[in-house]
Amino acid sequence: MKKTNTKQLSLWAILTALSVVLAYIHVPTPTGFLTLLDVGIYTTAFYLGSKAGAVVGGLSGFLIDLLLGYPQYMVHSLIAHGAQGYFGGWTGKKRFLGLLLASLAMVGWYFLAALFLGYGLGAAWAGIWGNILQNLFGMALGFVIYKALLKLNL
Repeated sequence: MKKTNTKQLSLWAILTALSVVLAYIHVPTPTGFLTLLDVGIYTTAFYLGSKAGAVVGGLSGFLIDLLLGYPQYMVHSLIAHGAQGYFGGWTGKKRFLGLLLASLAMVGWYFLAALFLGYGLGAAWAGIWGNILQNLFGMALGFVIYKALLKLNL
């Protein structure tokens, strides 16, 4: 039987909770809401890598939809933000490709989610700009926080 790394699981749980708290800073829109959730996801992915980014991204996206009253999006957020965190955690020569795939995964999956949920093509297109802005802002601020953490040797 594999031993559970309690310290790692505890850290991921705390980062998930912090990402959910960041997501409470949100702006409602006609197609959902814009949040600071991506800041927590990208900070985790940059600092701890793909596995942590995927877990924290998926769980925090799932939970914030439950808490803010969008249960129809819970599974979609698990997939979209989980993939975003996974690809965002790529390092080295794959970093640029990872960030591109992270953005495409999040924005693209929410486009498809609007179609799957029956909101139509118009709603799917309407949500793209907000998701792009949320993603880019989260990526930029997440990178700044990541660099600050490196300087602090945490």
